[in-house]
Amino acid sequence: MTMRVLLVDGDQERAETLSETLRQAGHEVVGHFSEAIDLLSRVREAKPDVIIIDHDSPDRDTLEHVCMVTRDDPRPIVMFTQDREGVMIREAVKAGVSAYVVDGLAPDRLRPILDVAVARFEQCLALRQELDEARASLAERKVIERAKGFLMKQRSCSEDEAYRLLRKTAMDGNKRVAEVAEQLVAMSKLLA
Repeated sequence: MTMRVLLVDGDQERAETLSETLRQAGHEVVGHFSEAIDLLSRVREAKPDVIIIDHDSPDRDTLEHVCMVTRDDPRPIVMFTQDREGVMIREAVKAGVSAYVVDGLAPDRLRPILDVAVARFEQCLALRQELDEARASLAERKVIERAKGFLMKQRSCSEDEAYRLLRKTAMDGNKRVAEVAEQLVAMSKLLA
């Protein structure tokens, strides 16, 4: 599979070697920058499939820009470095680096490293989506519980009756139960 690669490397000679290795592996280098400054806009412009950052030791500014990309336009990010420091590794992974590779790049290792980074990125993305869905579901349940409580108090009815009333109102209005519950909770605040 051909990947579009954005390369960040301050060492021109090393970047040219890496670019050539990527091209020989069938990938397209869609941009090369010496620093990660303004990485987010560069990612949005180039639309790479993967970002490779090659630094002897990543600095806080680089990790901050990686963090912005991870938050706003996530992509698999591979970081090649000489920094073995455990704290830096944790900071890089926390910022969104999918693969942190120490001791440089050997051309024969490139493909598996990119494959692992993409697979790990996809797994993390799927987990993040599951977490977002679970949080949304929990928030909906909380609102439904509050709406049922309001109905039970106002109508002196059971929990099951309150839920049936919410569900019937939702079906009649072609809405989700959570939407009706949100509206009822908002109204209950006005009436309190």
